[in-house]
Amino acid sequence: MTTPLARLKTTSRVRKRAQYEALEFELLNGDVRVRNGSYADPENHEYTVRIEDDLPTACTCPADAKYSGACKHRVAIALRRPILDAVRHHQLLADGGETVQPSNHSLNHEENPEEQVETEEPDCDCADLSSDFPCWECYRTGRRDLPE
Repeated sequence: MTTPLARLKTTSRVRKRAQYEALEFELLNGDVRVRNGSYADPENHEYTVRIEDDLPTACTCPADAKYSGACKHRVAIALRRPILDAVRHHQLLADGGETVQPSNHSLNHEENPEEQVETEEPDCDCADLSSDFPCWECYRTGRRDLPE
């Protein structure tokens, strides 16, 4: 199975920026709003990414229109499986589908049956990257450091 990142045409520079910039994500009716908190005025660096078939296909940012490859906002979403899973879940419900428990989470019902607790570590996307840079999740959680 091909990963979303592998399905996007992009450069290693864009992949790196998609990992280290302080991007924030918000689900919007099946699309994703991406805000870049790396800027002093992040409200002026906010774009909407369209998701189709588990793939970020378009972004409202100037770079996505200007260059032939995927912009950093699209790549950032492709790197973050939980965001794509949330979009798919939302799109499924909007189409009248059923809710399905994600298969990659183990639940512990013994302590409190009302509360669902994840017991597995989240998947990482380091293998999808062509450099020594870690994925955002590994960097954020301290599992991997940035290269020298």
